[in-house]
Amino acid sequence: MDQMYRFLFESLGVRGELVQLGASWRAVRDNQAYPDIVAGQLGEALAAVMLLSGTIKFQGSLILQIQARGPLRLLVAQATDQRTLRGLARWEGDNLEVVSGEGLAAIYGDGRLVITADAPTGERYQGIVPLDGGDLAEALEGYFAQSEQLPTRLWLACDGEHAAGLFLQRLPGESPDEDGWERVNALAATVREDELLTLSAQDLLHRLFHEELVRLFEPEPVAYRCGCSRERIVDALRGLGRHEVDDLLESEGEIRADCEFCGRHYVFDRVDAMALFGQAQPTGDDTTH
Repeated sequence: MDQMYRFLFESLGVRGELVQLGASWRAVRDNQAYPDIVAGQLGEALAAVMLLSGTIKFQGSLILQIQARGPLRLLVAQATDQRTLRGLARWEGDNLEVVSGEGLAAIYGDGRLVITADAPTGERYQGIVPLDGGDLAEALEGYFAQSEQLPTRLWLACDGEHAAGLFLQRLPGESPDEDGWERVNALAATVREDELLTLSAQDLLHRLFHEELVRLFEPEPVAYRCGCSRERIVDALRGLGRHEVDDLLESEGEIRADCEFCGRHYVFDRVDAMALFGQAQPTGDDTTH
């Protein structure tokens, strides 16, 4: 079951999170025929954005985006306060496997990492840093060092069936155990990718931290949900205005809108378009095609 776990080293001033994705990761993966190297980056990004969403109290969505000029041009992973996620990637070329294992620079080229928090009220926070590091976990650690200024460590893993991530962060303030942060870091650094992907949360935390006092909270279920809808497309078309919509109908005969995340297709004919501006009621089946 896809879940996110929070845990706390109460006597050390360190918090942690663990996310394990199965069905939700496969739902995103199956939306496109991703090359293995792209799928691996996307799976890790989905685990990472879910971990990051757990570090802040907010209503809305958190988006992790990488914009780059190399073989992998765009990666987007989004998590919401309802613990839903979605993601996509865009790449160029058919031979991306040759860059496998050569680090972020080989995969992305020159790029930047963008973290955006969007609230329904319209409030937005955005942090942008260069895409540096040997892997995505290291790049995100650099982001926290620059923007949050809180010592943070991440470990990410992904295969064809599962994606997972482990997160540790030192809390502000003094700790009664001066070596606590370094100690739990050293213990967490022994984790293997196969352990992240296959062990239960209880077994993994026991394996890593059985000598420490760890408080594990109740898990939160995670699910895939795209979030696109016909209503959102309608709002976007109304925003274009009647003249622009008429021009699209004149040139194309109908208006098609495709969701990049899930691949769903929305089609509007002339009757539908008239209804957008209150001239008629749409007729027939208005479901997606």
